[in-house]
Amino acid sequence: MAHILVIDDDVQICDMLTGLLEYDNHLVVVANNGDEGLRLFQETSPDLVITDIIMPEKDGLEIITILQKYDSGVPIVAMSGGGRHSSSTDNLSLAKCLGASAILTKPFTRDELYQAIVTALSPEDTKA
Repeated sequence: MAHILVIDDDVQICDMLTGLLEYDNHLVVVANNGDEGLRLFQETSPDLVITDIIMPEKDGLEIITILQKYDSGVPIVAMSGGGRHSSSTDNLSLAKCLGASAILTKPFTRDELYQAIVTALSPEDTKA
């Protein structure tokens, strides 16, 4: 069981992730924008952060950069469906370069979500 912070401005995505993660006995905290996500990160000390890239307040790339400064040991799963000016591939490639442990392209399957979590939570020396 992990304590997971989900940051996404789409309520349906948050509800779906919460349901899937709680079903697997994870403790889930949800933030609906980047600023709230950073506040909850400091208040709750999660084991894993799952963040969208395109959001109001602070976007996911900013979140990843700031979290790396706070605590580079906390794994981050970045997810994106793309945006008006960039593709999900571009966003997620940049997220990976900034320090995301795993990435998910929206829409994703339950199996892809679980694989991203396993990858992110795996000890660094077992990652390919």
